[in-house]
Amino acid sequence: MSLLTLMLVKAWVLPLLYLDFEIRRDYIIANLCVNRNKPMMHCNGKCYLAKRIADAKEKDARQAENNYLSHLIYQVMDSREVLYSATPVTFEIRTSIHYQYKSPFTARNPVADIFHPPLV
Repeated sequence: MSLLTLMLVKAWVLPLLYLDFEIRRDYIIANLCVNRNKPMMHCNGKCYLAKRIADAKEKDARQAENNYLSHLIYQVMDSREVLYSATPVTFEIRTSIHYQYKSPFTARNPVADIFHPPLV
């Protein structure tokens, strides 16, 4: 649930900044505008809005970079592979050698001696 809320807040940051600007436009023009002492520029608080949007985008970029790095570190630290084995490696050594002897006088395939085409 919190992930969904976080995603919704992140998606609505810029629209909420614009909404806040439109609702408080008169207050922003009178008190927060950088160019409030220069009415000939006709800024009307847009400098304040641009500054807030730039801050929000910069914050979003920093957070995306931090999330990427934290996921990368977590992925490296969460590898489930065992890099070493605690059990010693053993090899089986056979002490006896078995030979299989086939006589040259026996047929290789006894079935082939029985089932064959007729000889003419």
